[in-house]
Amino acid sequence: MIMIDRNRLHHLLEAELIRFEYEHPRSKALYEQARSHLHEGVPMNWMVRWAGTFPVFVKEASGTHFTDVDGKKYLDLCLGDTGAMTGHAPAAVVDAAIAQMRRGLTLMLPIEEVLWVSEEFSRRFGLPYWQIVLTATDANRFAIRLARQITGRKKILIFNWCYHGTVDETFITLLDGIPQARPGNLGPAVDPTLTTKVIEFNDLPALEAALAPEDVACVLAEPVMTNIGIVHPDPGYHDALREITRRTGTLLIIDETHTICTSPGGYTQAYGLQPDMLTLGKPIAGGIPAAVYGFTQEVAERIRANTSVDLADTGGIGGTLAGNALSVAAMKATLQHSLTPESYKHTIALAERFEAGVAGIIREKQLPWHVNRLGCRVEYWFRPTPPRNGGEAAAAIDGDLDRYLHLASLNRGILMTPFHNMALIAPDATASDIDFHTDVFREIVSALVG
Repeated sequence: MIMIDRNRLHHLLEAELIRFEYEHPRSKALYEQARSHLHEGVPMNWMVRWAGTFPVFVKEASGTHFTDVDGKKYLDLCLGDTGAMTGHAPAAVVDAAIAQMRRGLTLMLPIEEVLWVSEEFSRRFGLPYWQIVLTATDANRFAIRLARQITGRKKILIFNWCYHGTVDETFITLLDGIPQARPGNLGPAVDPTLTTKVIEFNDLPALEAALAPEDVACVLAEPVMTNIGIVHPDPGYHDALREITRRTGTLLIIDETHTICTSPGGYTQAYGLQPDMLTLGKPIAGGIPAAVYGFTQEVAERIRANTSVDLADTGGIGGTLAGNALSVAAMKATLQHSLTPESYKHTIALAERFEAGVAGIIREKQLPWHVNRLGCRVEYWFRPTPPRNGGEAAAAIDGDLDRYLHLASLNRGILMTPFHNMALIAPDATASDIDFHTDVFREIVSALVG
C-alpha cells in the first residue's frame, strides 16, 4: 500500500486554494459583503464547512447540476446533503408548489392531499399512523418526547458518532469507552450523560447491557450509519436489535432520513424492519422543508392514553408551520414522481458504476482506502477495510486529505458533501456524469501519489 506524502499533500492543497480564489472572484466579493450582516458571511453556520476559503454562491440549479455566480457549472454530488436527493427544482414538485401557493401556503388546517400522503407513507413503511413536521430534527425530537411520555422512562440510547439532527440528547460520544458530550456541543441544556446511553454500532453485548436495567425509553438508530461514513450492520444485527428492544420494553425508532437512499421505502422496506416509530426528512418534499414521523397501532393507543387534547398545543411537539399545505403538496408530488421504483433503479445502477470506478482507482494506485455504497449513496474512506462502528470510522478522519479531495474536485467542477466524502446520485444523472467524476478522481489522486 502507498502512504500519502504529507509535504506533497500540503503543496497540492496550497495550489488548489490559489486556483479556487482566482476562479471565484464574484463569490469572494459577495462573501466579503455578506460578512457585514451575516455571521461569518453565511446564512447558516454549516456553510462555513466548505473546503475553500469562502463558499461558492449559487446562481441557479436544475437537476444534478448548478451554476455559480462566476459562471462555472458543476456536477452536484452533494445535493444539499440529501435535501435535494431528487435533484434541484424537479418539475413535478415545482408545478405542485406553484399551484398550491396560489391556493394558500399555511392554514393550520389540513388539505385533502394529506390523506394520500399519509396512506402512501403507510404503504411504503408499514406503519399506520403519521404526523407531518418541518425537519428531521423535529421528527426525532418529537418521537423521543412521545417515547418518554408513554414508557415513563427518562433515558434514550444512541450509537457512537451518529447524527440525528440538532437533538440535544444525541450529542454524546465515547472517549476511551467513557460517555461524554460530543466535541463542539454548544451550550447543552443538560449534560447528555444524564439523559443518554451511548454504545458502538454492531456491539450486541453492549446493547444487552445498556437495555437490561429497563430504564431506556427508546433506541434511536439509523438502520445503516451514514454521517460518519457508511457503516453497515452485521448480518443478523437488526433481528437482534428488534428482539432485545421488545424483550426490554424499549421502543425502537428508525431514522430513515439518509437511508431513504436504499429504496422508495428506505432500508425499512428493503430489509423488512419492524420499528415502533420511524422518522424521515430532507428529500421527501423535493427540497421544500418537510419531515414525518410514523408509529404503530400500539404506540398510537399509548399516546392517546397518555396525552390530552386540551393540551395539544403546549405539549412540546408540533409547530405552527408544521403540516402546512405547501409541504404536503410538495410531498405528494415527490412521492409520485421522484422517489419512485423506476428512479431508484436508475440511480442505484449509477451508484454501482461510481463505486466500481472509485474502487478500481484505489486498487490501481495501491491506496489504503475503501469505498462503501448504500443504494444511490456512495462514500470513500481513508482506511483499508470498512469500519464496523462509528468509533472506527471517526478514527480514520484525515482533515487535510479531506480538504484536498473536496477542493480539487470543486475546482474541476464537482461538488462533494463537505462533511465527508459522500456522493449522492440524482434521478437525472447520467453515465457520463459518473464517468466525469471517475476521471476527476483519477486525476487528483494521481497528483497526490505521484
